[in-house]
Parts: sequence; C-alpha cells; structure tokens
Amino acid sequence: MSTTTDAASTVHSTRIDALLDRCKREVESGLLPSCQVAVGFEGEIVAQATYGDATDATRYCIFSATKPFVASTMWQLISEGLVELDATAASYVPAFGENGKDQITVEQVMLHTSGFPHAPLKPPQWDTSESRLVSMANWRLNWEPGTRYEYHPTSAHWVLAEIINAVTGNDFRDEVHDRVTGPLGLGRLLGLAPDDQGGIAELILVGEPATPDELEATFGVRELPMTEVTNEAILRFNEPSVREVGVPGGGGFGTAVDLALFYQGLLHNPDDLWDPAMLAVGTGEVRNTLPDPMGMPANRSIGLFLAGDDGMSNMRGLGRTVSPMAFGHNGAGGQLAWADPATGLSLGYTTNGYDEHEVRQPRRDTAISSMAGLCTTPD
Repeated sequence: MSTTTDAASTVHSTRIDALLDRCKREVESGLLPSCQVAVGFEGEIVAQATYGDATDATRYCIFSATKPFVASTMWQLISEGLVELDATAASYVPAFGENGKDQITVEQVMLHTSGFPHAPLKPPQWDTSESRLVSMANWRLNWEPGTRYEYHPTSAHWVLAEIINAVTGNDFRDEVHDRVTGPLGLGRLLGLAPDDQGGIAELILVGEPATPDELEATFGVRELPMTEVTNEAILRFNEPSVREVGVPGGGGFGTAVDLALFYQGLLHNPDDLWDPAMLAVGTGEVRNTLPDPMGMPANRSIGLFLAGDDGMSNMRGLGRTVSPMAFGHNGAGGQLAWADPATGLSLGYTTNGYDEHEVRQPRRDTAISSMAGLCTTPD
C-alpha cells in the first residue's frame, strides 16, 4: 500500500484509511481473490493499494468501465466535425442500416435508446471488421429507436467502433489509445497482443446467486432480467483471443490507477485533450432520463451516468455521498470508476472476483464508492 498527501492537503488520511480497510476486508474474508483501489485528486493519485493475489501492476478486465474510453474518443471526433450526433449511424456504417436500422442516430446509439440491446455478436464473428459488418446487417430491432431506454451491454459500442474505423481510416483500438489513453500517460486498454497479456488477473467466479427472497427484498422482483452478461460470457475474457479482439463495450484491461487517472483527465482536461465545450456536454449534460426496465431514470450523458439530485446516485453505481454533478461508468462484477467535480476526487476499483450474489456485489459497490466520496470531508 502507498499513500500520498503532499499534493492533496484536503484529502483526509483517516477517510483514506477507512476506504482502504473496507477494500482489504473483502479479500481477507475470502470473498474476493484480489482487488485494487486508487483515489485521484488534483490530477494525481493520492492513495492506492492492492490486496490479495496481485501487485500494483496487475491488470484487470474492467468490463463496461471500458465504454467511456470509447465514448470520449467519439467526443473528439464530434468536435473535429468527423461525426455528427444527429446523423444516422448508417451514414457512416452503411451495412448497419439494414432491417429498419437506417434511421438510428449516433446520439441514440450513445444513449442506449437505439433499440437493439440484444443484438448478437460473438466469436468468431467479432474478430474482424468485415465479419462484424455482416452481423450488423442482420441485426433486427427489439423495439422502436428513441422510445425506450435499455442498456446495450456490447452491441451499441460495436457500432461506435465501426464508426471510428470508418471516419478515421484507422483501427478503433489504436484510435482509443492514440487519442485518449496514450496522451493521458496510460497503457493500452483495448486490443492486447498475445505478448502484451502478462500480468492480467484471471477472472474467478465467487459466491452463490442471491435467493428470490433476497432479490425481492432489495430490488422488488424475484428474478432479474436476463442479459448477455452471463457467467460463460464473463469467463470468456480470460481467453487470449478475446483479450486481443478488444470488445469496445466491455473488453478493456487496466489497473485501478488507470481508471482514477482517466477520470482525473476528464476533470482537468490536460493540454485541452478534448474541446472544453464538448467535454462539458459529455461529462455534465443529461440527455436521457427514460426509465430502464427496472423503472430507474437513466440520467445518462452521451457516454456516462450522471449522479443527479434524485437520491438515486447509488443505483447508478456512484455511491450515496457524491454530489449531483458526479459522473462515471462502472463495469460488471464490481469495477468502479467515477469522478466528482464538486470535490475533485476520482475513484478506480478493480477486482477479478466476479461475485454471483446479485445483492452483495452492488452493496459492496455502494459502500466503497460512498466511502471514497467522503475522502475530502473532515471527520
């Protein structure tokens, strides 16, 4: 463990200690095989720790916490005039427009209101752009675009990846690194070559599924909606070939420090990496308040969840103590990533223990994020 307070006089060490102890407890009690936690402030990492069978350099699959890296690449392309939010996705990727998808806008894709949350794309079809485009042409709508909000676990970001390919003439994985992670001093996140896969934590299923009674007591339903995020799909990210593909909606690999520094980048915009007006839209403008299938308003920008002032920030993965301005995007299995402009804090948390207990894992997320949100609050 290492902590620093010189650059962050308003970050309180007792709050940091409490957060680190909370994270350590999950590993020492045997609930998780390992985890990392990092707190960012004023553009730097002010605290970080690794617990369990891992080191500070160990990389983890961050699942859907990958999405903002892709979205923030899109923000740059929009600012450069290469992409327009109100243009149709098919105007950039014509194959996508088949089967009634020709009117879906780029903005709808980025807001998860585009109507194809269950569109299938699996190996080997996702291996190449050519085979992905063939699959996209065959996709059909689950509901009319713009009328509903339902989280698109991977399908929407495959479309964004193909838009990036089309307008830049380069591979989306390289564009994400050249435009975002590289300039921020972070390692490559997407599309890891076989010789660049050392030091990645193997994903492990832990715990037992919650009972129907536990689900009902917590969520008001006895069964959660089925999605493509199954145990089989999760464990597939242990495969070298899948890590090399770089699934844009959930196949990024990095450390907790990478996440905390990325969100510091969004807070401070070093060297004007993003156009300030576009960055303000991406990190602060709610464009989707439609309810999800569980009835919770989305409160999404074009790429992120925003905490909001409706008392539901914890349901959006940001804990209970952040300001309404906080923004972020977590990943499956408890990967945490957010920033709060009101305090200047950012949090990165990663683990390779995929907890099957659908109640315990979000409670853990809420506890860790809530404690992190208080790190600038006096005791």
